[in-house]
Amino acid sequence: MGTSPKMDGRAPIHVFASSKSWIEGNATLQLEQVAGLAGVRAVAAMPDLHPGKYGPVGCAILADRIHPQLVGSDIGCGMGLFALDIAARKLRLDQLAERLSSLDQPWDGDVAGVLADAGLDATTFDASLGSIGGGNHFCEIQAIEEILAPETAAQAGLDRDEAFILVHSGSRGLGYSILERVLSNGQATLDPASEDGGSYMDAHDHAVRWARLNRRIIAERAAAAARAELRPVNDLAHNMVERRGNPGDDIMLHRKGAAASDRGLVPVPGSRGTLSYLVEPLAPMRTEALASLAHGAGRKYDRASMHGRVRGKKSDVARLERNPYGGIVVCGDRGLLVEEAPEAYKNIDRVIADLVEFGLARVVATFRPLVTFKKAQSSIALSSGKREKSWKEDRR
Repeated sequence: MGTSPKMDGRAPIHVFASSKSWIEGNATLQLEQVAGLAGVRAVAAMPDLHPGKYGPVGCAILADRIHPQLVGSDIGCGMGLFALDIAARKLRLDQLAERLSSLDQPWDGDVAGVLADAGLDATTFDASLGSIGGGNHFCEIQAIEEILAPETAAQAGLDRDEAFILVHSGSRGLGYSILERVLSNGQATLDPASEDGGSYMDAHDHAVRWARLNRRIIAERAAAAARAELRPVNDLAHNMVERRGNPGDDIMLHRKGAAASDRGLVPVPGSRGTLSYLVEPLAPMRTEALASLAHGAGRKYDRASMHGRVRGKKSDVARLERNPYGGIVVCGDRGLLVEEAPEAYKNIDRVIADLVEFGLARVVATFRPLVTFKKAQSSIALSSGKREKSWKEDRR
């Protein structure tokens, strides 16, 4: 859609979305507001851009100070892609869907031990380690649909017969507590060189590492349900802030719903009813993109409006529990099932096409969803070819 020059004191905004992409007007207004914040030097918006609570989701912001609200409450949220040492065709999807229900239970592993191994101090939120959370978070078992860059796929160790796990989760209550503490002190911005700035970055960096560990444990639990071992392909946070430039420089790059494009292959999921993509960032990247890419399809409709767009009748629920590829969606919360319906999201093919057309990335492979886990169901029964379910109360 182009670039807006610096005007009225606002930083330039670079939008990497074509006229074919759907971008809500409120998201554009939020972009302009962010560009006018103190110390902001540049803003890059991706084609998955949509409105958020404190600012637009799907963008990167370069500034000479820290804006904690632009990172948001789910610090370290991101995507982790893992390969399984089992052929996708060998998975019994109904059985796997039932076994994945254990993800709703607290992890029974050695929390203190894994935190120590990761060099992380204990917090009051560690009981949530190994849990997905609500909203758009998920754990999905996938299979490769197509490999479009064979050499790159081979270098990444992708086997077209293997099953994969894609995990979308973050720092749970830990990240939320960090943002709440900062905002309760009335600190809208922080000087990176100040004591408060250093304190925030220490807590932030801890949350980013905690979130990465959380995704790994979720993937390990899902792999155990599949009776398989896993190997990481890549894990990237998309809610974070980091120092850029030379040592001593206080230039901060914020990413809110934007994946880092300088750390290897990037998983870009679609909705529960579409393919997901693995893309290779292209070098040299366009500098205006601020070393970032889209992190997913991005919402098209907010959660409240989805209840008017998708009915909660039994037949509609049954439709949402299957995807067009014959896979299963496990979600025991009817409201969440409706809010996360494929119709709630933008066209992932269009988002990827924009990344390709702007020269930001190329597609390595596509993945189809086999089992998407969001929340457990109390039972999964097969009768006369139909899956019968009873719904349990959301305990989160």
